[in-house]
Amino acid sequence: MKKCKRFPLSLPFFILAVFLCIPLFACKMPNDKEEILPRNQSLPLFNPHVADFICETEASKVPPIDAQAEDWFLEARALEDPEIFVEDRDYRKIIDLTRQAAERLHWKAMLNLASLYVEGRDLLYGEEEAVQLVEKAMRLGIPAAYDRMGTFYANSTGVDGDITRAYAFWQKAAVMGNPQAMAFLADKLNVGPASEGGGYWSNIPVATKMLECAFGQGYGPAAFDLHYLYVSPRAANGKINGSRNAETKNRALKVLHEGVKLGCEDCANALAIEFGSPFNLADMLAPYVDKARGERYRMLSNALGFNPNRRFPNLDKILPLPPADLPPWDGQRKSLLDAAMGVRSPPATPQPSAASLLQKPYFLAADYALRPTGLHSDAPTAPFSAYWQPAAGQDLTEPARLFGEGEAFRHFGLLNAAGDTRYGPVTWEQCLTIRHNHGAVEPRAVQGLLREVARPEPLLSCACDQVCPVSGVWQPWVAADHPLQAIVNQYWRQAWLTQGAPFPRPRRDWLLDLPDGDVTWHLMDASLPDLG
Repeated sequence: MKKCKRFPLSLPFFILAVFLCIPLFACKMPNDKEEILPRNQSLPLFNPHVADFICETEASKVPPIDAQAEDWFLEARALEDPEIFVEDRDYRKIIDLTRQAAERLHWKAMLNLASLYVEGRDLLYGEEEAVQLVEKAMRLGIPAAYDRMGTFYANSTGVDGDITRAYAFWQKAAVMGNPQAMAFLADKLNVGPASEGGGYWSNIPVATKMLECAFGQGYGPAAFDLHYLYVSPRAANGKINGSRNAETKNRALKVLHEGVKLGCEDCANALAIEFGSPFNLADMLAPYVDKARGERYRMLSNALGFNPNRRFPNLDKILPLPPADLPPWDGQRKSLLDAAMGVRSPPATPQPSAASLLQKPYFLAADYALRPTGLHSDAPTAPFSAYWQPAAGQDLTEPARLFGEGEAFRHFGLLNAAGDTRYGPVTWEQCLTIRHNHGAVEPRAVQGLLREVARPEPLLSCACDQVCPVSGVWQPWVAADHPLQAIVNQYWRQAWLTQGAPFPRPRRDWLLDLPDGDVTWHLMDASLPDLG
């Protein structure tokens, strides 16, 4: 997802219809009501002295992603690949694909489209339309939208600049579960008593919790700030409250290493220095100087600097932390990056679904099937673009069809309780498109960020409490309707494990409040390429 420059210094999906259809009002004068726009809502002022921070997870608050919209979104992101010069990018197609996804309430596409408007990529839309799009996302309860509105206020983008309101929005986003807002605010609270504003801003316990919550959601940059808090224990006011020791150094080293897996350039650069040319030999984090390890981290740092979208979940295959031996490597950049990046099996050719055999507007591409969401609408028109079908219990067999936002729902002849026919509106239920792959373990990513490998035979699956039976790349997976599937069923959660090693545990290794029993590990690749 695109990022916006910052100022330098829990709503479940079933409430969706309320946000889309019922505006919020406040009395300005007696009998004179006008809508309070989300950009103008009243929020508590930012409070750096808050006593505690409760970790919420953004993935559990956002609307479920429509699979077809996700494919459009990923295609648009691929067209903005850093390998393509900006002047050579097809922004017309990027905007069209992103807008298509946004119309299906793909929340990342909505915010990306707002960024494209701010960048001036569409001459018909500008900053005001970007703010309106973010407001739409705010009405859906999307934490990242509150974070973006804070950035708009900080940068005077489509609104009058107001840094106080910016921090209030960032605080709201963090409380709702947005990892970017957590990491940003934690950086402001992570100051020592000698730093500017340290006596007022310091709140180390809350900063630590925010960073751990952001890191647990897969936000790599949080690892860099977190390693400072781990290596030197500190009091709430930021004062050093303990000395570095082997345990704190090892903890800091490990979180930096995990940060590299999650795409943190600063983490990779720090480890390149720690292993290759440490500033202080007497107080280095690494157990010993290892220039070969430092060289590999430096190459990963350079790759992330060029393309921050990269992730290296299988880093341990080519660059494990000591005391593990350093695997052989041919010195080529491509072989290093290929070994560390995520993998996927070739997608199976989908068999036509019933919906894919119908004609427009009922037609659905063979790659997808439909799943009712339980979201109903009695409105005369579709509240947003989606597949809709008459809700169950109305004795209607009309198949789901695609409606655009604002398109009138059809009326039908229905029998009332007396057996008489009436002609009128019905209740409609939204349907999501899902991958028509019968629940196969197939992580998705922007083209070029995954390496395709042969599907392993036989297929192996293990629980978290088992030991790894075969060395290889393993993918964690939860049920498709799990509230955290959007941050578990991802290629960047993969892990390279050696035979006999324990599987990662969500609470212990990911800092994510997720029971072990919800996660199953699947073998993705057992090949051992020659890296020597």
